[in-house]
Amino acid sequence: MAEVNLFPLFLSLRVAATATLLALLIGLPIAYYLAKSKGKIADLVDTVITLPVVLPPTVLGYYLLVLLGRQSPIGQFVEQQFNMTIVFTPTGAVIAALVVSIPFLIKSAKASFASVDQNVVNAAKVLGRSDVNIFFTVILPLAWRGIASGLTLSFARALGDFGATLMVAGSIPNETMTMPIAIYDALLAGNRELANLLVFIMTVTSIAVLYVINRLERKVVKG
Repeated sequence: MAEVNLFPLFLSLRVAATATLLALLIGLPIAYYLAKSKGKIADLVDTVITLPVVLPPTVLGYYLLVLLGRQSPIGQFVEQQFNMTIVFTPTGAVIAALVVSIPFLIKSAKASFASVDQNVVNAAKVLGRSDVNIFFTVILPLAWRGIASGLTLSFARALGDFGATLMVAGSIPNETMTMPIAIYDALLAGNRELANLLVFIMTVTSIAVLYVINRLERKVVKG
């Protein structure tokens, strides 16, 4: 039996979890803005948010390389101020996973926010609650089902990303090689036994993780 290095699996899970958390923190305000706003600016923001879904992964990865590479203003700033680089690091993998997965959270949360009964919100305002209080105690609980679905989709997309992650983070063993990239490398090397084993491990892990997430989602929604 082929010897299996489980580092890519653990890295994939860590990258996906981190990207999903960031997607929640960054995506919720954007989704709420899009749900409540109309006009050209909101349409432009919505279009930009959707781009990662329709762009080829290589094109998206290229844009990220140009934006975050060592010769870019952002890359130079990070290197000068923090003595670190973004591309070809686990940080680059997280950013790539975040960019490809955040549209799924935003789209789902936006639809959920838009479906909240405005009469309930108005009633809370009549009772003297602040906008911040209404958001966290009224709107967020009512919209949580859609947000939870978006989180599941976002995590699944981040876990399985290949193209953008390969372009931005590379395939450095025991550093930036995620599970999809490890499978690709095994096939490229002609090691079908290892590739089959990695595919099986990835499939079982994905099913288990999504099952647990769906169970937790049901408990949160019911609770």
